Amino acid sequence: MSEGGEPVLSISDLGIIRGDRWLLSNINWSVFQEQNWVILGPNGSGKSSLLSTLTGYLQATHGDIHVLGELYGGYDWREMRKRIGFVGSSLQKLMVQEELAIEIIAGGKEAQMDCRFEDLSLDLIKSARSLLKKLAISKLEFSPWSVLSQGERQRVLIGRALMAQPAVLILDEPCAGLDPVSREKFLLFLGRLTQKRLSPPIVLVTHHVEEIRPFFTHALMLNKGRCIAQGPIGKTLNTKNVQKTFGNSALLKKNPNGYSMSVSFSGHQVA
Repeated sequence: MSEGGEPVLSISDLGIIRGDRWLLSNINWSVFQEQNWVILGPNGSGKSSLLSTLTGYLQATHGDIHVLGELYGGYDWREMRKRIGFVGSSLQKLMVQEELAIEIIAGGKEAQMDCRFEDLSLDLIKSARSLLKKLAISKLEFSPWSVLSQGERQRVLIGRALMAQPAVLILDEPCAGLDPVSREKFLLFLGRLTQKRLSPPIVLVTHHVEEIRPFFTHALMLNKGRCIAQGPIGKTLNTKNVQKTFGNSALLKKNPNGYSMSVSFSGHQVA
């Protein structure tokens, strides 16, 4: 995958310390157009701290973040946040139960909540409907948030994020709460989304290697706030690095659809 040109997202020497604890230490990471990344790590590895910093809700102790060449903190925060599309459980909790799918998606243009269809401009409705079609959820246009399934909610929130035409789309554990069949459907949907024209690079944040599918090109692996490995998946995602990330008992297996991980306790493997 070519890394020519300017990265859409670039982090240099990022560190976060709170009290006497380093939440993140010396993180250097760049995302280029046409790359799709996985951020992999256990609970407490620093994934949430990294996301909070990228979305402007946690201030770094040192280091720089650039989005499309603009320095974070040296530009309007509201506008910068639009450049990083974010979908996570924290956003789901803010949704208004009666708000319609098309209203939620349209609200993403200016990061607004509780929009009303009758107040939307014709251009905004047209753009929202285009995204509903792109995400294969046109039938949900007038469905309120309260009746949507978890998988449907994730697609609607992705549509909301895409309304602002972000430089990168970050999905924070989007498969949490999905049953196995729904998870497979969602991952297939993500694969199709990466093939769409003008789709931004996708960053999937997870601690499940089973969610890493062939359309992901790169991985950033974290443990205790430090980078264990990063780069093309073929070079980074191996048992050695998985053990450094999750512990020596972790065993990585590659299969036709992706990866799986088992854990070995005193000679007994647990899938």
